[in-house]
Amino acid sequence: MLNFSIVASLVMFAINLFSFICLFCRVEFFKTRGRIIIAVILIIVTALEVYYFTSFRRGGSDIFMLQFTAALVGISFILFFFSLLYFILRVPLFIIPFSKERRQALKFILDITILIAAFSWMIKGLAGGFSKPIRRKVAVKIENLSSPLSVAHITDAHIGKVLGREFMQEVVNGANELDADIVVITGDLVDMSPKYAKEKLEPLKKLKSRYGVYYVLGNHEYFDNVAGVVKLIKSFGIRVLDNENVIIDGRINLAGINDIRGERFGIFKPDIKKALSGRDAKLPTLLLSHQPKVVDKITDKDKVDLIISGHTHGGQIFPFGLLVLLDQPYLYGLYRHSAVTQVFVSSGVGYWGPPLRILAPSEIVRLELKG
Repeated sequence: MLNFSIVASLVMFAINLFSFICLFCRVEFFKTRGRIIIAVILIIVTALEVYYFTSFRRGGSDIFMLQFTAALVGISFILFFFSLLYFILRVPLFIIPFSKERRQALKFILDITILIAAFSWMIKGLAGGFSKPIRRKVAVKIENLSSPLSVAHITDAHIGKVLGREFMQEVVNGANELDADIVVITGDLVDMSPKYAKEKLEPLKKLKSRYGVYYVLGNHEYFDNVAGVVKLIKSFGIRVLDNENVIIDGRINLAGINDIRGERFGIFKPDIKKALSGRDAKLPTLLLSHQPKVVDKITDKDKVDLIISGHTHGGQIFPFGLLVLLDQPYLYGLYRHSAVTQVFVSSGVGYWGPPLRILAPSEIVRLELKG
C-alpha cells in the first residue's frame, strides 16, 4: 500500500508539472504574476492529492476531505489530457508558415478553446459522478434458451467511506424497478472492512427477484477480510457463487467464478473448471466474472454463452479509460467474443477514486435474454 501511495503521488506531481509547463506557461492570458499564482495552486493541489493517496484506506479520515481530494485527482488528469492536446495542436502553428498576425490569432483561438473545453470537461465529469444510476435495457440472444429470462446486473458499487447506505438504497430501488427474474452482483460491492460495511449494505436485504440474487467477488473485496465479506453477503440472503453453478428455473446454468485477485492473496482463488463442472449440458450457460478478461481462461469447448462482468467502470473518465484496454480485452457494452461466447461489460453504479464520470454513465442494467 505504501508503494502504491508513493508511485501515485509521483505520478500526480509529474502530470501537474506537465500541465503547468505545457499549458499554463504557454497560454497568453497567464502573465508572470498569473503563472506564479497557478504554480502555487498546483503545488497545493499536489499536496492534497498526496494526502488522498496516503489516507483513503486509513480509518478516521474525513469523508468530505477524501471526496474533495479525490475530485482533485480527476481534475488533474483532465488538465493533463488537455495540456497534452494543446501541446500537440500547437505544433502546426510552428510548422506551417503563417504570418505573425495570423499565427497570433490562431494561437488566441486555440488558447480560448482549450481552456473552455477543459473547464467544461471538468463540470461534465463532476455532474456525471454525482448523478444517480440510470436504468438501461440490453437485449441478448442466447442459443437454446427455451424462454425469455431477465437479469438485473449490479456491479462496482464500491460502498465504503464515501458511498454509503443512502447510495446503496438508491441502487436497490433501481434494481427492483427493473423487475427482473434474477439479480446478479459482479463484485467490487464493498470497499471497506465488513465490520463497518454491514449497516451500509443492509438495503441489499430488500433486493427483489423471482429466482434469487447471486454474487461473485471482485478484486476490491480481497483488500480487507474477504472471508468476512463473503459471510456478510450471505447473511443478507444472497447466494455467493464460489466457483460453482446453479440451474435457474430449469432454463439456464448460472455459474460464478472468484476474481483473479484471489491468486495473489492465496484465498478464494478462481477455478474455471470447478465453476463450470456439473452443469446441465443441454442448457445454455451464463458466467459471472468481475473482470472480463476471464475470457482468457475459457475456450469454445467450455460452451459459455454469456459472460457478465464489470470492473472497467466503462473507463470512468474518457479518454483515460482507453488505458484499461491494455489490461482488459473489453471496455463497455455487449461483445461477440467468439462463435459461442458473448461478453457483456457494465460501467457499474459507483466510482473508485475521483467522483467523476465522462462518457461512462453510472448504470443498472436489465439484460433481456431471448432464444
